[in-house]
Amino acid sequence: MESFLIEGGHQLSGTIMPQGAKNEALEVISAIILTKEEVIMENVPNILDVNNLIQLLKDIGVKVKKLAPNKYSFQADEINLEYLESAEFVKKCASLRGSVLMYGPLLGRFGLATIAKPGGDKIGRRRLDTHFIGFKNLGARFIYLEDRGVYELKADKLVGTYMLLDEASVTGTANIIMAAVLAEGTTTIYNAACEPYIQQLCKMLNGMGAKISGIASNLLTIEGVKELHGTSHKILPDMIEVGSFISMAAMVGDGVRIKDASVENLGIMLDIFRRLGVQVMVDGDDLFIPRQDHYVIDSFIDGSIMTISDAPWPGLSPDLISVLLVVATQAQGSVLFHQKMFESRLFFVDKLIDMGAQIILCDPHRAVVIGHDHQRTLRAGRMSSPDIRAGIALLIAALSAPGTSRIDNIAQIDRGYENIEDRLNALGANIKRVMNK
Repeated sequence: MESFLIEGGHQLSGTIMPQGAKNEALEVISAIILTKEEVIMENVPNILDVNNLIQLLKDIGVKVKKLAPNKYSFQADEINLEYLESAEFVKKCASLRGSVLMYGPLLGRFGLATIAKPGGDKIGRRRLDTHFIGFKNLGARFIYLEDRGVYELKADKLVGTYMLLDEASVTGTANIIMAAVLAEGTTTIYNAACEPYIQQLCKMLNGMGAKISGIASNLLTIEGVKELHGTSHKILPDMIEVGSFISMAAMVGDGVRIKDASVENLGIMLDIFRRLGVQVMVDGDDLFIPRQDHYVIDSFIDGSIMTISDAPWPGLSPDLISVLLVVATQAQGSVLFHQKMFESRLFFVDKLIDMGAQIILCDPHRAVVIGHDHQRTLRAGRMSSPDIRAGIALLIAALSAPGTSRIDNIAQIDRGYENIEDRLNALGANIKRVMNK
């Protein structure tokens, strides 16, 4: 187990570039299973969740070559189908949330997938019903193997159909798309997620020979094809990391430039930061966040308290709520955060309260933050990272707290942020990675 020691109170300045998007990487890397031909992938983030998925692909027989930093070649021409039914494969899937994205392409190409309960963040219930209902609509059937405690997903033939998703699940939409591209006939998916990463997956699949229309909308039409071929694909910058860097710049920045942020794919994020009073300047495809000695939370037109809540795209990503909440602790004014999707994600605010933040946790989904307006700094302390996004939020809080803080369980942060301490130290932070005795 490793920890971060953070000497807080240092101002950050300079230029930083976001890594490739974690959530897109998990989708498009899983999609390489759909073809026997080589797929070249650029801007692949060097993070734990992505590296574990790549290792899992190697385990099932995918040929993987690292061509350069963050650039890979994948070729799935010799998949070991027997290994897919092994106890070892099931165990590995159970430790990696991203493994769920292999079900759709395995089902689409081979008509077989073994279902294990996936791992990942402990942020509340993350049901897979949308995925499985979609697979059943395409003609798959579930078989429970009592001796192994797993389900097998089988289909002699997948057939396109119309379906209305019960929720706009991002991973559910991705999985159904990947199963449907090789199905017979036409599949129509209504209430589909339409995040930029879903758009990227669709564009990549079309580059492989798929026929997907309606991209960027919540109504997708997929005409099944016989087979897919190889392609090249570049992963977008990670919008959640961009949001994390804006948060750091707002709290402890003395002029920070975020290089090549893919501004057109950030959605409502910049408007949300501006509602908290944070100045964000757009310069081409870069963002510049000047020093923020004072920022004031906006209110609604009728004077009522600002409320910030997550929503399906183009609404606010739930992954940004944690870092926005930390930014609000040093603003002037009050704001209600409503995290609608996950019932355990806000529990990390207890650690912020221990650091001196004024936060009222109303229930598992809502918290009111009363900003300090930089009149009172957060206190350094020892804490543990419960999940990826809470981990980076606690790191931001620690950067603003004079003294030395310690964050344990930083493997959670490593799952989503590439070489984060070196990149922030280059801006003036003082973060050390230490081994726990």
